[in-house]
Amino acid sequence: QMQLVESGGGLVQAGGSLRLSCAASGRTASNYHMGWFRQAPGSEREFVVARGWNGGNTYYADSVKGRFTMSSDNAKNTVYLQMNSLKPEDTAVYYCAAARRYRELGYKVDEYDYWGQGTQVTVSS
Repeated sequence: QMQLVESGGGLVQAGGSLRLSCAASGRTASNYHMGWFRQAPGSEREFVVARGWNGGNTYYADSVKGRFTMSSDNAKNTVYLQMNSLKPEDTAVYYCAAARRYRELGYKVDEYDYWGQGTQVTVSS
């Protein structure tokens, strides 16, 4: 089993920045496809960014491209989501997810095997 724990969420003004962390345990994160998703109130969970296992290609949703950056620290078994130029529409609970590497790198919720509990990001206008 793999456990994922997100942290770093909070309240920020529009135009500000936050860095989310996702600490993995039980398995080595670099051996999994890793992704970030978000869910706003009343909305479905949506794809934000995903990276292939072992530092593979990274793909961003159009809505965050150029503003968000996914990175990782293998020594800490942690992935990060740096979020810059935040907008009120970025307000959501952000989830870290992991998918077994035999899968195709995906953008859908059901393509991921492990999920964190989420961290709230609120962007005020």
